[in-house]
Amino acid sequence: MNQLKTKRIESLDILKGMVIIFMALDHTRDYFHVSSFLFDPADPEKSNLILFFTRWITHYCAPAFSFLAGISAFLVGRKKSKTELSSFLLKRGIWLIFIELVVVYFGWSFNIHFNHFGLLVIWSLGISMIFLAAIIHLSMKNILILSIVIIFGHNLLDNIHFDQNILWSILHERGNFILFDSIKIRVTYPIIPWIGVMSLGYYFGQFYNRDIRPEYRQKLFTNIGLACIAGFLLIRGINLYGNSDPWIAYDTFSQTLISFMDPSKYPPSLSYLLMTLGPAMLFLGNSENLKGRLAVFFATFGKVPFFFYIIHIYAIHLFAAILAELTGFGFESMVLNGFVSTNEQLIGFGVNLGWVYVVWLVILLLLYPMCKKFSHYKLNHKEKWWLSYF
Repeated sequence: MNQLKTKRIESLDILKGMVIIFMALDHTRDYFHVSSFLFDPADPEKSNLILFFTRWITHYCAPAFSFLAGISAFLVGRKKSKTELSSFLLKRGIWLIFIELVVVYFGWSFNIHFNHFGLLVIWSLGISMIFLAAIIHLSMKNILILSIVIIFGHNLLDNIHFDQNILWSILHERGNFILFDSIKIRVTYPIIPWIGVMSLGYYFGQFYNRDIRPEYRQKLFTNIGLACIAGFLLIRGINLYGNSDPWIAYDTFSQTLISFMDPSKYPPSLSYLLMTLGPAMLFLGNSENLKGRLAVFFATFGKVPFFFYIIHIYAIHLFAAILAELTGFGFESMVLNGFVSTNEQLIGFGVNLGWVYVVWLVILLLLYPMCKKFSHYKLNHKEKWWLSYF
């Protein structure tokens, strides 16, 4: 029997590490690739397969983060009462939203005016935790039902629109707004269905209890993963429900493939969630015995994902600013308003995709020792309550 031998579940850390490393690749592309300022890498008419799949692999990040955060909440809750866990999730959710609006904002922009905010992935995790603080008081059966209804049913809301309604946008529709005549808000991650993804993770956290046989868990996760992948192919293929952007058959196979493999992410459609959560479940079902240096490398990042997330943003942006200075664009061109690719002063800046991968690898190697050291610090100072927020 393949029992889990450590308090930390290595397969969860490995998956966290993998997806956050993929996320770093996408963020490196955002700031360094010369085409980032010209067109969307998922545009079938302008992109190519290598560029598209550089972007596509990062689609797995946000769903995995949300799902794994739900599992982690369940595991943390095994040592707490429901009231204590609710309090922890509420405080951590508020903390994450603060981090998104202050620390992450400045990392993306280097702009001291704080006049253009984005409700991005950290926001979605934070607001989902606030909802989860209430959801955990339901029975596990009802948590599963609620999660499935949200994930499978939310696309019924796709045809409901309220022009310039920020509350509706926060719930289910991507949008841009101006508050108080000067503060711009970009809602990129509406909260539906992210709260359902996190609560689904919480439900599946129970399968890591010690009374669950590892063989049963591994088989269950594998079968669910395969079913999700099959469901994605079926639903996406039918092209009727489960995605606000139907795929298009182009003249070339590569263009059609790009269109098919790029379901709506903002908000995440049913097709998108099946496409991403399926392989994540499949990985969890077949990775509990992974060993070796590569597994250790991924797990090191996965043990401190929040820490890595913050420092990698600043590292990428700083290196991009240095390159801008060296190539005549000037450091000040990297003081941004809004998302980096929308800043017209950067048109013509950047390097080819091969160099993007080089920069990405260099950043990972530079940040690895910091993550390893911080991971050891957390492990050896469990008595410090504030570390649970990092």
